[in-house]
Amino acid sequence: MTIGNPAEIDQDELIRLTQALVRIPSVYRPGEPGGTEAEVALFIADYLRKLGVEVFVEEAAPGRPNVIGRIRGRGPGKTLLFEGHTDVVTAGDSGRWSVDPFGGELLDGRIYGRGACDTKGNTAAMILAAKALLDAGRDFPGTILLCIPVDEEGMMIGIKHFIRQGWARGVDGAIICEPEENQICVAQKGALRIRLDFAGKMAHGAMPYAGINPIPRLAKFLVNVEQWEEREVRRLGRHPYLGVPHITPTIVRAPAEGEAQVNVVPGEATVFLDLRTVPGQDHERLVADVRGILDSLAAGDPDFSASFQVLDDRPCTETDPGDPVVRAVAEAYRAVTGREPVYNGVPGATDGTFLHAWAGIPVVTTGAGSRTLPHQVDEYVDVEELAITARMYAEAARRFLAGSGAGES
Repeated sequence: MTIGNPAEIDQDELIRLTQALVRIPSVYRPGEPGGTEAEVALFIADYLRKLGVEVFVEEAAPGRPNVIGRIRGRGPGKTLLFEGHTDVVTAGDSGRWSVDPFGGELLDGRIYGRGACDTKGNTAAMILAAKALLDAGRDFPGTILLCIPVDEEGMMIGIKHFIRQGWARGVDGAIICEPEENQICVAQKGALRIRLDFAGKMAHGAMPYAGINPIPRLAKFLVNVEQWEEREVRRLGRHPYLGVPHITPTIVRAPAEGEAQVNVVPGEATVFLDLRTVPGQDHERLVADVRGILDSLAAGDPDFSASFQVLDDRPCTETDPGDPVVRAVAEAYRAVTGREPVYNGVPGATDGTFLHAWAGIPVVTTGAGSRTLPHQVDEYVDVEELAITARMYAEAARRFLAGSGAGES
């Protein structure tokens, strides 16, 4: 199969679709009417059907539907997966925005709104990349899967359900459509989230000897955590794409529940850790390290009592830059822009984490939008950059399915 010129994308349609997606709020708010991704997911399902895509809608949880699109080419071949999630984080205080957070306004070549960058713009780009290939007459072998799941910003139940339902079987490569400034990200940091509870005994602040104060014990633990992080950084050094590992306390509460009072020794205290890991860190060993710190502190303090639970465990991932899916994206970027690609890593986890870890799929993450802009006020995506992304997605699919990212097969 000969690779021709990169696909043309209707930029006006790309703008309209991105705006339509942004204008459907899809923040997950349990218990609130309409507080799921359902409306935007069903909009996308209908849009894909009108393009002639075979569509499947499956609930990952009640009222939280994944959308899967399947496009079969002209014959047997490899399977390429595109993935972009439907959920977005809260807009926060809308008064801090200079635009309507869900207005999808087009201003000075940028589309503004929550999710414009992360990742509704890139989801629109992958949909219109698929449309371009359909409009060209499905002139490719193999299959394209569009995975548009819920809950990437949460516990990633959408992609987990997608994998458990068997959709990932037989996939040869995946392009994760996230805001990475169109850099080619071949690695992703892992994540471990841990909650630790320190037990104490309530007492009057004037008579602390009548109780057991968990706060100093929690503080000693945090000093140990800082030293632990320093050891890990020294041991591992700086990863070329991911930088150094981080062990970050993010939430501290005393008491863990209820109202705090300045003259009351709390009966318990809680801290949450957010560990961001790099290759060379074994998550089971890190959990054992937490247990070791607690055991060491307890050995010198008969009143020390603490427990912990792992809330989330997402391994880090690496894909060989020579893998066919990475080569296809890199060559697509060159063909579309005339420039050499920049390789990088994802500082957080994506749905690609589980596609790689659970299903063994080589993943590459790329898309339009500033890497630091997601979850901020006045989130936006640049239209010209997004148009490049859509063309790059289409070209990467053609090259990957043609057999190799070598131009011909």
